[in-house]
Amino acid sequence: MDTVLLISGFLVLTATIVLLVKRYDTRTVLIGSGILLCLISLSPLSAFEAFSARMTTGALIQSICSSMGFAFVMKYTRCDLHLVKLLTRSMKQLGVFLIPMAVLVTFFISIAIPSAAGVSAAVGATLIPLLIASRIHPAIAAGTIITGTIGATLNPGIAHNAQISAIAKQEIIDFVIYHLPLSAGVMAIGAISLTLVAIVKKETALTPEQMLAAREVPQKSTRPASEVDEIVVKPLWALAPFIPVLLLLLSSFNLPGATKLSVPTAMILGALYALLVTRCNPKNITTEFFNGMGSSYANILGIIIAAAVFIEGLKVCGLMDSFIHLLIDKPDFARWGGSIGPFIMGIVTGTGDATAFAFNEAVTPSASKFGFLPENLGAGVMYAACVGRNMSPLAGATIVCAGLACVNPLEVAKRTAPGMIASVLAIALIWMGIA
Repeated sequence: MDTVLLISGFLVLTATIVLLVKRYDTRTVLIGSGILLCLISLSPLSAFEAFSARMTTGALIQSICSSMGFAFVMKYTRCDLHLVKLLTRSMKQLGVFLIPMAVLVTFFISIAIPSAAGVSAAVGATLIPLLIASRIHPAIAAGTIITGTIGATLNPGIAHNAQISAIAKQEIIDFVIYHLPLSAGVMAIGAISLTLVAIVKKETALTPEQMLAAREVPQKSTRPASEVDEIVVKPLWALAPFIPVLLLLLSSFNLPGATKLSVPTAMILGALYALLVTRCNPKNITTEFFNGMGSSYANILGIIIAAAVFIEGLKVCGLMDSFIHLLIDKPDFARWGGSIGPFIMGIVTGTGDATAFAFNEAVTPSASKFGFLPENLGAGVMYAACVGRNMSPLAGATIVCAGLACVNPLEVAKRTAPGMIASVLAIALIWMGIA
């Protein structure tokens, strides 16, 4: 019977991966597969118990929902656009160095605006035309923005940080500081690689004819008028997106006092700061904050809950125990499975989030049994998923940037690919242990 269950579980797992690759709704696939596995194992209530348990996980709900609420406030007040304008207005005379500088600027803005597609729209509307005006190939221009979105991993409110820090039993900000070197390293690899690709392909000083040929649509359709162009920067407004991060960093060093701030506290204080400096309608800011919280529960926590149901199904059919024993016997499998797996899924689906959530939910709590620290393995999985997404022509951020640059998303992916492949190898070989 155990063998039959394992075979059945493996078939359901394979079907789940296929459906995710074909871009069926992630939550529907994971919940449906989890319930099916529990039914096969004659334990149908286990799926619903896992659903109920995960939907009330306090730490995840508080961090993720408050962070997204704050992001909605930044968009409503337009503080995010002031930040973009402030960091991009002095970059026009950098030549080929404009490429790594654009990556760096996007990296810092992504910390405060952790949505890859959102920051691509906000930053790309300014930086992509700037790069193109400097005679840099449009696909390279788009690639700089996508490469810089890795900075979102340093935002304390993103779901992965909340999930992994809870597994590792760390404060969220402590976990963020722990993997900061990895984030900076991946960003640097991507920026250097993209610059070298541009130099080797001679795409740093195109003629007007070459620029026109590089685009899929006429130049007059480059982009709609950007909101950023109309803004007169107000430094206090531009500071607002960073307020929660600064407060959490100060709190981690006990600078305000002995009591550490929680993520929701920092996000609410950030929203209050935005209210004070922008003097927007308090009712509208409150509404936007709660709209953001609701959106994050539906779209982010929904995936985490669905992943928990799926993992429960794998547990009750015995497949998870078999996988854990395999990792204990062959620790290198955790390194490569936790890096290449989410990386490939990120490429083929445009988002590696579901894979990363599921792997960290299922495997990372047992990391010490096969020679890893939970925070080390969890961070490696998170970054592998992110760099896979950054190499995918199907990712929302890639599609946004390609649209702003008027090029095919596949042309952008071809140019980001060397840096992303080098990054995932560095994650597997260096971050997860010396080969």
